[in-house]
Amino acid sequence: MQQVADPFSANAITHENLQSLVQDGRVHSRAYTNQAIFDLEIDRIFHRSWIYVGHESEVPKPGDYQARPIGRTPVILVRGKDNKVRVLVNRCRHRGAQVVETESGNTRMFRCWYHGWTYELTGALAEVTEKGGYGPDFKSENMGLVEVPRVASHRGFVFASIKADGESLAEFLGGAAAQFDMLVDASPTGEIFLDAGSNKTEYLGNWKLVGMDGYHPNFVHASVVAGWARNSESGIGAMHREDPFSDEALTLTRDYGNGHAMLDFRAQRLKSYKKHAEFLSKVPGGVKYVEDMHKAYGQERAELLISLSGDPHLGVFPNLQLIGNQVRIITPIAPGMTQVTMSMVRLGGVSDEINTMRVRQHESFYGPAGSGSPDDAEIFERVQRGMMAEVNPWIEISRGMHREFVDTDGSVVGRITDEVPQRGQMKYWLHLMTQAA
Repeated sequence: MQQVADPFSANAITHENLQSLVQDGRVHSRAYTNQAIFDLEIDRIFHRSWIYVGHESEVPKPGDYQARPIGRTPVILVRGKDNKVRVLVNRCRHRGAQVVETESGNTRMFRCWYHGWTYELTGALAEVTEKGGYGPDFKSENMGLVEVPRVASHRGFVFASIKADGESLAEFLGGAAAQFDMLVDASPTGEIFLDAGSNKTEYLGNWKLVGMDGYHPNFVHASVVAGWARNSESGIGAMHREDPFSDEALTLTRDYGNGHAMLDFRAQRLKSYKKHAEFLSKVPGGVKYVEDMHKAYGQERAELLISLSGDPHLGVFPNLQLIGNQVRIITPIAPGMTQVTMSMVRLGGVSDEINTMRVRQHESFYGPAGSGSPDDAEIFERVQRGMMAEVNPWIEISRGMHREFVDTDGSVVGRITDEVPQRGQMKYWLHLMTQAA
């Protein structure tokens, strides 16, 4: 019997094959499970798009660094002695060893432990051991650590692109850019700091499963939602006096294009502003915080910002989410393995008690022993196992297609349980995956 070639093997994927994976309201499971498709994602998405690398507050002093990946490319986010933040490829120019092995730290220079080459914080080659072994054509000025071709920031969030040309960061973010303000401007001084610690989780599932999904909380997190209702006079519960994940709620889903999506809680949480402000008045520094916010932003905007508590619930394709009190980085490792790093946010210009309360709230839901994140990881793994089935291997993302509409800002809008974010994400995913080299 003649064996039929796999159309999704490493050397067989075509434009037409990729197009067939995403149809109106449904996606083929192979988009989440196939190794060759995953490899293509790394090349065409993570190695060509703007990728979030880190926040400027994570490298506050000269010599501070964070080591992170862009797809399969290890990079270093570092602040130089000139106070400039750079993104360097974490690879010695001699024989390719990484010059940084720890995830973060502070250093005067980078040293390769293989043969001792050292580099300045700018990436410039500082010293070559036994330099006499190289001839007159060896030029030290040409052998520094490679800078990632494009680096840009928005409100302190640093993005980098391995691709040397393409749209600007502002063009890429589009309408999603304004939603960063919902987090940063939760501080009366417009400052946030990612220095309150972080936690990581790995789950056996695809990276695209970490989406903006307003349909699942009443089921995956049913006990948590019930607890919020019982304790609606305090903390985050003060913003959940009515079910925010019901189609009757004012909560919406938004697709801003380019794969960026949002669960829009603004109108829903604004309804509970007075109750939330009343709760804050009982927290040390809470009264002053409310006063300072009104002085900084005016009454109308201050009430919105206070109501949201710095939670735009925004997903920036492909690897950044601003959710709750955290900045979340999504790192694809394999088709069925993903790492998620959650860094807690400290607000500038507020009392220690307010920031401590925010950290405790983060831990209670998103921490390793929290009531929410472990449930998400478990459900993602169940989804991944189920998608291995080859019998009718399509998954549905059609919810709300008949009732979505385009808002005045150009975003596509649906109700909170609608799969507007999933459709927007996969539409842009397909666009990037079918672009020629």
